[in-house]
Amino acid sequence: MGKNLVIVESPNKTKTISKYLGDNYKVVSSVGHIRDLSTSGKYGFGVDIENNFKPDYVPIKGKSKIIKELKKEVKSSDHVYLATDPDREGEAISWHLYDELKLKDKDYDRIVFNEITKNVILNSFKNARKIDENLVHSQETRRILDRIIGFRLSKLMQSKTGGKSAGRVQSVALKLIVDKEREIKKFIIEDYYEIDAHFNEFDAKLFSYNNKDIEIKTEKEAKEILEKLNNSFKIESVDKKDKKKSSPYPFTTSTLQQLASTKLNFPAKKTMSVAQKLYEGISLKNETVGLITYMRTDSIRLSDEFVADTYNYIENNYGSKYTGYIKNKKKKENVQDAHEAIRPTSIKRTPESVKPYLKDDEYKLYSLIYFRTLASLMSDAKTNATTVILDNNNYKFKATGSILTFDGYLKVYSDYEEVSDKILPDFANYKTNIVIANNIEYSLHQTKPPARYTEASLIKELESLGIGRPSTYATIVNVIKERDYVKVIDKKFHPTEIGILTTDKLQEFFKDIINVKYTKEMEDDLDKIADGNLIYYELLNRFYKDFEPKVKNAFDNMEKKEAEKTGELCPNCNSPLVIKQSRYGKFVACSNYPTCKYIKQEEKETKKEITSCPQCDGKIVEKKTKRGKIFYGCNNYPKCNFASWDIPTGERCPNCNSLLVENKKNIKCAKCEYIKEK
Repeated sequence: MGKNLVIVESPNKTKTISKYLGDNYKVVSSVGHIRDLSTSGKYGFGVDIENNFKPDYVPIKGKSKIIKELKKEVKSSDHVYLATDPDREGEAISWHLYDELKLKDKDYDRIVFNEITKNVILNSFKNARKIDENLVHSQETRRILDRIIGFRLSKLMQSKTGGKSAGRVQSVALKLIVDKEREIKKFIIEDYYEIDAHFNEFDAKLFSYNNKDIEIKTEKEAKEILEKLNNSFKIESVDKKDKKKSSPYPFTTSTLQQLASTKLNFPAKKTMSVAQKLYEGISLKNETVGLITYMRTDSIRLSDEFVADTYNYIENNYGSKYTGYIKNKKKKENVQDAHEAIRPTSIKRTPESVKPYLKDDEYKLYSLIYFRTLASLMSDAKTNATTVILDNNNYKFKATGSILTFDGYLKVYSDYEEVSDKILPDFANYKTNIVIANNIEYSLHQTKPPARYTEASLIKELESLGIGRPSTYATIVNVIKERDYVKVIDKKFHPTEIGILTTDKLQEFFKDIINVKYTKEMEDDLDKIADGNLIYYELLNRFYKDFEPKVKNAFDNMEKKEAEKTGELCPNCNSPLVIKQSRYGKFVACSNYPTCKYIKQEEKETKKEITSCPQCDGKIVEKKTKRGKIFYGCNNYPKCNFASWDIPTGERCPNCNSLLVENKKNIKCAKCEYIKEK
């Protein structure tokens, strides 16, 4: 056999996969995308609009060296396997590699796998195929759409409102938040009253009068009803029913992000980052293996082999009565169902068995995924529910209770789903059908406005509306936070002033594009391209002919937000100074721009000296990058290039005399492997 080259996206995968393949295979990484649209051409779109939106691709900044190394590897290989992620984005990355590395069809194959385990990886080579051009065109169309809408609307918002950006999906997500805020503002809080009867062993609530539902709006009404009641209640009916509490479905990307948010307090971005590590491979005692399947999916399917193994595991560890069944769920029209649900790669790899090899967050997320999947294949829980109706002068009161009679899937999932017994007495043992209340009282309540979106509930809403895809939820949420369009208070999204203004202006000029229906239909069209049922450039042409005139109209007619004045005058032309917004934040400049281009320079703070520089006679001071991130460097830069993200302590390493630096985890040497206990 000749030499085979395998190209994956992530460097972490190379370590894992290399251990599964023989000496005839070399595994290397592209480190994600190697190319993107250029910023040339009309409006910097990087596409030739007149030539069916032909894209112009260029290497991503910093990737030229990687491309050069990959070309060298290809030249010395007999066959190339493109093993990028099993979704449209991964298919597109494979195509870019194929195109940029100038591969010939006979010399390459595309392989896909849903989990990084030895058997699955070896199997993927037996099922090699060529690149699916329809999937590539679907991803490419999404990228071009996002580029056109993002570039045009972002520039519009920056010039008219001071907003930082706008986008095809992010602006719709922001609109949902703004609309919800307006619902809350319009909501009129109303008082209402409830009446409860308290007995020795239970409580009952008034719900009807003369067989009609009752609403009590005033305290006067509540007092009048109390006057008509006595402490003697007749037991009218006792209804007992056995009910099933269905086990949950296994995780999709959306449901994982939602539950990780509510149960683990993980933002969506963190959930996906930790899940990526679990997928790519963890070094255990005797092997390196991916612990979960691919984490970008909208499917709830589980492989037949995994289901069979899990049923055996359940029967052996919990008994046959705990073995569940495959629950069918009607497929939503916007679900791709490309691969399995998120699950552990082996049900035998319990959280406790891998805990010593995982970081705390990895263990928490793996446990959540493991027990959710195990629970999904276990039997339903069973409860005995009792409803008692009591009569008091034609006023009906209700008491309910529920007892867990069989724990089923809750045997393993009770940490994530609470069920508590509410026990009612056995009314069959009562000597009469009359019960006496200790007291009856009314209480004041108020109607509540709709709840603001949390990260979890927003992702759930986006999914239910068919907006975005599994790979985009975390990015959408992160962008609207980073752009200062929302503030997160008590885990709830509150739109900012600029977020509301941006939404209103977009709705004024683009309401037939920035809306749920249009965005969903666009996702459906992208699916049609992926299935080969729609030509990608026809969709782009149709979109652009409708979109561009609206943008030009908005540039001409959208009222510009007046810049906030600082109260100072320009030292060059005496015009007012105003606060402006750039991609890097706010700054103060002359309102007479472009005639006057004065920009007020921030007064430089005296930089705090941390310690002496270990490389020269300078001092280590706190500095900031252009994006505001703090680091520590020598004040003799550029003569001295010492820099560190960690905080220099001033102490020296006992091994090599270099500087010790401190981070959240430990105090360590900046050069050697010495670590000092905190």
